[in-house]
Amino acid sequence: MNPSVEAHQTISELLDHVEHVVVGKRKVVKLITVALLAGGHVLIEDIPGVGKTIMVQTIAKLIGADFKRIQFTPDLLPSDITGLSIYNQKESRFEFRPGPIMGNIILADEINRTSPKTQSALLEGMAEGHVTVDGVTRALPELFFVMATQNPIEYEGTYALPEAQLDRFLMKLSMGYPDRKHELSLLDRDPEQNPLSKLKPMLSIDHLLYLRHLSAAVLFLMRSKLFNGSG
Repeated sequence: MNPSVEAHQTISELLDHVEHVVVGKRKVVKLITVALLAGGHVLIEDIPGVGKTIMVQTIAKLIGADFKRIQFTPDLLPSDITGLSIYNQKESRFEFRPGPIMGNIILADEINRTSPKTQSALLEGMAEGHVTVDGVTRALPELFFVMATQNPIEYEGTYALPEAQLDRFLMKLSMGYPDRKHELSLLDRDPEQNPLSKLKPMLSIDHLLYLRHLSAAVLFLMRSKLFNGSG
């Protein structure tokens, strides 16, 4: 099968699986998948309770990725994100204990509820692909994707992200409430049944990275044709 056709089929199946859990949000899921394949990150600004958390959990589970959730609060420290070195008395040496930023798929929940200094611990890792703790630089995983959420700025206790930090995100999206049809379908679900419990990975991290490289190759080819003036 043609690699492009196979990739399109795989991505369509991924979207279908996500939509079984997060109904009525195919456009948003598609845009998040685009960002994931492009190696970018996503910022979602919306009110609580519209399905942001379960959506990113679903994507992580379907690709067999290590999912980490960071709940941003006013007292969160940079080391709570990056990790820290702790002295091991038995071994007489410092040991690094990685923070949640070392995962593959990161949900940075309510990122604008913490201080700019703590925000920077995550945003710098997104920009550089590594973090520095106690003078030691540690690379982040090759598959590293952040979906950050923030409350609308009029909510109390928020710290607006500066424009320079907003540039760390490829997209800024809003989910909104489901329409009446999809809201009724949610009401028909068994409240005792966790929609994530039956999900199994449908592709591996290596396969996703292959799709990412394939997307980059297609983009390179399109740019080459554009600049060379060929059809």
